Amino acid sequence: MSIVEFWEHGLSPDQQQLVDTLAKSLRPAQALWLSGYFAGFERAARAGVGPAAGEALGTSVPAAAEAVAPLRTLTVLYASETGNSAALAKDFVKAAGEAGLPATLCDVAAYKTRNLKGEQDLIIISSTHGEGDPPQPAVAFFEFLEGRKAPKLNGVRYAVLALGDSTYEIFCGAGKRLDSRLAELGATALEPRLDCDVDYDQAAAGWIKKLVATLAPAAAPASARAVVRAVSAEGAASPASAPVFDKRRPFMASVIDNLVLTGRGSSKETRHIELSVADSGLQFEPGDALGVLPRNRPSVVSAILESLKLGTDTPVTVGEQSTTLGEALSRQFEITAATPRFIDNWAELSGADALKELRGENNASARAAFLRENHIVDIIRRFPVKGVGAEAFLKGLRPLQPRLYSIASSHASLPDEVHLTVAAVRYALYGEPRFGVASDYLAIQAEPDTEMPVYVQSNPHFRLPEDDKPILMIGAGTGVAPYRAFLQEREVRGVTGKSWLVFGERNFRTDFLYQTEWQDFLKEGVLSRMNVAFSRDTDSKVYVQHRLKEQARDVYAWLEEGAHVYVCGDASHLAPDVHTILGDIVAEEGGMSRAAATDYLGQLQQDHRYQVDAY
Repeated sequence: MSIVEFWEHGLSPDQQQLVDTLAKSLRPAQALWLSGYFAGFERAARAGVGPAAGEALGTSVPAAAEAVAPLRTLTVLYASETGNSAALAKDFVKAAGEAGLPATLCDVAAYKTRNLKGEQDLIIISSTHGEGDPPQPAVAFFEFLEGRKAPKLNGVRYAVLALGDSTYEIFCGAGKRLDSRLAELGATALEPRLDCDVDYDQAAAGWIKKLVATLAPAAAPASARAVVRAVSAEGAASPASAPVFDKRRPFMASVIDNLVLTGRGSSKETRHIELSVADSGLQFEPGDALGVLPRNRPSVVSAILESLKLGTDTPVTVGEQSTTLGEALSRQFEITAATPRFIDNWAELSGADALKELRGENNASARAAFLRENHIVDIIRRFPVKGVGAEAFLKGLRPLQPRLYSIASSHASLPDEVHLTVAAVRYALYGEPRFGVASDYLAIQAEPDTEMPVYVQSNPHFRLPEDDKPILMIGAGTGVAPYRAFLQEREVRGVTGKSWLVFGERNFRTDFLYQTEWQDFLKEGVLSRMNVAFSRDTDSKVYVQHRLKEQARDVYAWLEEGAHVYVCGDASHLAPDVHTILGDIVAEEGGMSRAAATDYLGQLQQDHRYQVDAY
């Protein structure tokens, strides 16, 4: 659509062609400045100081036009691991555009840090990974911002929206680091930082609305606002449109099959689950994840109701909907792991001094240790409250959140199906069996023909390269799931690029996930090479990083040939251990210092040739 179609008054064909040509060459900030410039002519004409109606505009700038100050440039950055920050950043840009504010949207992983000193208004929305770390794709940005090369930001205005999980000791740590550092560099906060827990929707929406109102021009001509809106929609570097089905409106997928992958005698249970997404329109690429909205285990619901001495049919209101307590605990709230919110609420209800002492930021360490050792039901039993009301109890709970699982199948190979590889989480606490919420739901409750709510979560930081590029895939346990999708995709596309899989698990006989499929891929040439590590088959535990070290010369040769490296699995051990070994390999085989090897890996990350999906 031509931008000039938004104007109230028509233009001649020659004028329209000139405007269209100019519009295509403008950046959003330039277009916004120009809209203010021409708005000045309109005001000038009304004031009688500019050209009269029907007269051509001269080269001089009317006084009224000079008085119309151009809006400041607005950049919205996001640092995202699972897509939540990215989604909120899109919401912000949309709200800003509707208010007449064009904004440039960018993932910090792709942001050119040299542009930082030229920013005027900067909005950053960041999630936190683990204990206060930035999302993996954002590490380089954080290193630059917190390093000595970061520029002074005097004159820059900023705001930070931080996402986190309050069950971690360092809550919203990445956002707090950004806020502190931007202030240190001289930037001025537009609004105080907002720290959001996993149920961030309402709080984040309010923050966005308030901040956009602060930034929006007090009064812009209607015509200028329309131009701004059009330029924002066409010029902002926003990702593709959101799918029809998403976190807020999931698709009901039916279970096709639910199989145990691990053999008899295994120390763990890993399942292969196939879901039908026929007629859903869901699109996904290798590396993407499937969001699953689980239900709580019935026995956990029963244990809580029994401890509270409340009935399953007790009426409650959740939001604006009336339901029963049993249904709310089953489908709508997190009822396993306790949170600081629950401690605060139960401390008030019970009056327990031991809980009151755990509140506040100064007690984060002790509180985190307590939460690791006590679920909600344990706290209720240890600090009982006589006659507690159902809705008073629910105030301390947070909404049940979806869980993300790497998709283990290729859309090109199986367009109507989504496959998952799920390890059931089971352990004992206080002599009782405990279960992971989503993994237990998928393992036990997801029987064939069962329907479950799902949606696709894009993961642009874990993508296959061009078909001719070599790929080195490193994973342990269920971290092998996306590589199954990678190879299925390459098989369909007839890719000739080399591929190497390094896979680790506990035991060869019981835990070699998808063994026959890997062998078939090897036989067909889709998989060029495979090395395995089974940590519990020998007295000395051998992990994937040890296999990489054994093949150091070939690993480095592949890197030098342009291979793309992928790491998927445990964030606390696998990812850092593999990173260390890769640094050792590059230093030794490349004859480099440790600092040079670190820079080498850093460059691979910047070039998107070293991608990590850790959880």
